[in-house]
Amino acid sequence: MNAVVDFLKSLYNADRLLALVGTLLGNPLGVAGLVAIVFAETGLLVGFFLPGDSLLFSIGVASGAAGINVYLLAGLLMAAVIVGDNVGYFLGRHAGPRIFSRPKSRFFHPDHLLRTREFYSKYGPRAVVYARFVPIIRTCTPFISGVAEMPYPKFLTFSIFGGVVWIVFMTTLGYRLGQVAIVRANFEKVVLGIIFVSVLPILLELRKTRKA
Repeated sequence: MNAVVDFLKSLYNADRLLALVGTLLGNPLGVAGLVAIVFAETGLLVGFFLPGDSLLFSIGVASGAAGINVYLLAGLLMAAVIVGDNVGYFLGRHAGPRIFSRPKSRFFHPDHLLRTREFYSKYGPRAVVYARFVPIIRTCTPFISGVAEMPYPKFLTFSIFGGVVWIVFMTTLGYRLGQVAIVRANFEKVVLGIIFVSVLPILLELRKTRKA
């Protein structure tokens, strides 16, 4: 149990996260573990707490330091994201009607399902792409897309597009900036900045909602 707690703590400490990623990249099982973490964040609702952005950035930095082919690694991560999205989508597609079929439920009222479907019919593709860059939201979006019965070909198209852009951007950013001395010297601040930028859309939306 202590090992699990220590592992979770390392995910939110920039220096420890970089050291962990560097160690995992040293063997195939470690790489599989990183791929599994990315899959869990996108495909399993319980993965909402996983730090996708900072993890991908750290993978890029560690890949550059170890001389690993970051593009091959990015390909594996893209596959994990796309498979994860599909798992989340079909979970929502199959579980949604049952969850929202309880007329007396306060949080899963049928009217909420109707509003969700209306939203995704209008903004669905945009939401799938934008959500990729927002923590927690990117975990829920595939599931909600399935609940809303967003047409699967449309969902898959924008899921692939958003996933590829997210993986390439974050890993390449880490790979390139990781070679810069000032970034290495201030790695923790850089990661905190990435996390802040990722969470900023949520903060702005909350502020906007409070004003309204």
